[in-house]
Amino acid sequence: MLKRSAPSIRLDNLTLSYRRHPAVHHLSGSFQPGSFTAIFGPNGAGKSTLLKGIVGLIKPDSGRVALEGIGRNDIGYLPQQSALDRSFPMRVLDVAAMGLWRKAGIFSSIGRRQLGDVEAALAAVGLTGFEDRIIGTLSGGQFQRALFARLLLQDTRLILLDEPFTAIDARTMDELLGLIARWHGEGRTVVTVLHDLDIVRERIPETLLLAREKVAWGPTVDVLTDANLARARRLHEAFEDNAELCEMPA
Repeated sequence: MLKRSAPSIRLDNLTLSYRRHPAVHHLSGSFQPGSFTAIFGPNGAGKSTLLKGIVGLIKPDSGRVALEGIGRNDIGYLPQQSALDRSFPMRVLDVAAMGLWRKAGIFSSIGRRQLGDVEAALAAVGLTGFEDRIIGTLSGGQFQRALFARLLLQDTRLILLDEPFTAIDARTMDELLGLIARWHGEGRTVVTVLHDLDIVRERIPETLLLAREKVAWGPTVDVLTDANLARARRLHEAFEDNAELCEMPA
């Protein structure tokens, strides 16, 4: 059970660009301590860019991201699978053990106790017996389980997930959703980018509906109305039609 206080994230008039085009436009609001929030919206609406801005991988064009009660080293961040290179011949155990780097140091060897922690994390995600498998031989669901084992070992108070259920089977998705719900129940702040409307409505209590700018933000039942979803589509189409006019200076 997590005993440390959960962090919050405050966005102050935040604008972020991707390839010199505004991807997130004048966004203000807060992810509250201990909240579980989905970022939902059309493809290309700035969802992944927003996570990268929170992590610090993208510098704001204007405005700011304020992390309250936490430093960026205490963020667990899972990018999209497509952004990860699986050609390097790493074992499943090595991928999971990367979650210990923040505490033990990147060049520290794994002792018997740490090895036990890694094996326990792999067991928690259903990968017992996969320790020596090379990641390039795994299915999408198995690889995602290994990445969740790494997050378990990081043991951070803020967890950011970018499309964590893409290209995985239904059983894996359901089990990983259960793990995320457990993190939320422990008081951690969890933010996840999702594209499946049904999952968001059924499983995620809070939602930020994003179409490069904020459409709505609050309880999922209040945010994902037909009117708000239609407005998100219109905003996204308007941004796409005027993309060249919105180019940011180099």
